[in-house]
Amino acid sequence: MTSSKDYKRQIMNDLAGGNAEDIDAKATQPDREYANFDDFANRSSRDERRELMGRGFHPDRIPTTEMEPELRKAIAQIKPKERDDVARDLFKHLKGRGLSDRDLEKQLGLSTHHASRMNEDDVTKLAAFAYHNHPDVFQDVLADQPTILKFFSNPLVGAAVGAIAAKWFSKR
Repeated sequence: MTSSKDYKRQIMNDLAGGNAEDIDAKATQPDREYANFDDFANRSSRDERRELMGRGFHPDRIPTTEMEPELRKAIAQIKPKERDDVARDLFKHLKGRGLSDRDLEKQLGLSTHHASRMNEDDVTKLAAFAYHNHPDVFQDVLADQPTILKFFSNPLVGAAVGAIAAKWFSKR
């Protein structure tokens, strides 16, 4: 391909035509059909989303240097309440790892440790930290807050989402 736009277009064409490679040969197809991403986000189980996120979103697959700009763009596009929910979930899961919200505020240079007062930059820093240092926490939060996925655009991220989407939607 000559550009990332061509690459993305090819992925979308392949998915539209039902041509998708399995991200994991032993993965199982969901029992239900979903009409679109929002339908999947609303009706799928957390476990189903977590299994799919675990395969597609890991620093071994998508380097942190490529994921962070995507997180920044995606977090800027979600609703403020959803951004608060993402921050709250990240803090909750990271606290389970012995990292307090106040320590994370200092370590990451956040403007606050209160999830409801965090700006887009703060949530991006927190999400990038989780992605790089605690990918399982990042995957858990994506499973709980899947709407952020709609706003990823990088071709590598798009490929991960595309491979995951191929599992979500059965051929019509």
